[in-house]
Amino acid sequence: MAQQWLDEDQQRIWRTWLTVTELLPRALDAQLQRDAGLSHAAYVVLAMLSEAPGRSRRMSDLARRANQSQSRLSHTVARLEDRGWVRRERASEDGRGNLAVLTDAGWDVVRSVAPGHVDAVRAALFDPLTDEQTRALGEALQAVLERLDPDHSLRMQEEPSPAVR
Repeated sequence: MAQQWLDEDQQRIWRTWLTVTELLPRALDAQLQRDAGLSHAAYVVLAMLSEAPGRSRRMSDLARRANQSQSRLSHTVARLEDRGWVRRERASEDGRGNLAVLTDAGWDVVRSVAPGHVDAVRAALFDPLTDEQTRALGEALQAVLERLDPDHSLRMQEEPSPAVR
């Protein structure tokens, strides 16, 4: 069977997507570094903990929700522990798993940083789009997500957070 290459429009869209997926995280990292001295990956961990009951999650669940490997999450949590924003505990239900817990100081960081982060997300992603383009982008991304994760096992939390990610 002959190779089916991307057509001209698909190639243009693919390359635009690659550029956006590089530049958007860079812009969000810059805002978070400027406002709080933390990376977007670290902020996502704090946000995921801030949304959890008791502001704690099992490390395995947190890794999935933060879209990080177990190893990367362990390093991220260690850096957040050093700053006093997160602590680790043994899970009380079974004593086998580890929990990451957002401290009061970490909660204060999320609350102070979230408004600027929301503004940065809005400015970078939504302000350039019309309402119709925003809806179309959401539908297109949902269709791709359904193809990549049909059983919903790889996804971050479905409901949007006030803390944005």
